[in-house]
Amino acid sequence: MTHTLISPDAWAAPKGYSNGVMTKDGILFVGGQIGWNADQMFETHDFIGQMEQTLRNILAVVEAAGGTAESITRLTWFVIDKKEYAARQSEVGAAYRKVLGKHFPAMTMVVVSALVEDEALIEIEATAVID
Repeated sequence: MTHTLISPDAWAAPKGYSNGVMTKDGILFVGGQIGWNADQMFETHDFIGQMEQTLRNILAVVEAAGGTAESITRLTWFVIDKKEYAARQSEVGAAYRKVLGKHFPAMTMVVVSALVEDEALIEIEATAVID
């Protein structure tokens, strides 16, 4: 097999997708993560709370593959409310640093009209390189 499926052990099984796919040369593609917990339940409907949980979910997939926050090389953010994101920049930065520290990979932000999960306010996908 040319790749390995990655998912944290304690997480509910994904349906119709993979949380992560790692190639034999150590490139990890983390599928879009949202702000729900390991049981696929939303604990908050606040943008910052969901953003922090989303980043924790990404880090959990990276760690399940043997990596760390510093392994993350790219993040693509999908948000449904550009104005809220812009208005809460200091909170965004604080929540980001709380989860990923001062590691800043290449990033892209895209504003979308909706996400597949109706309660989701943000979705982030990632790429990491695992040594």
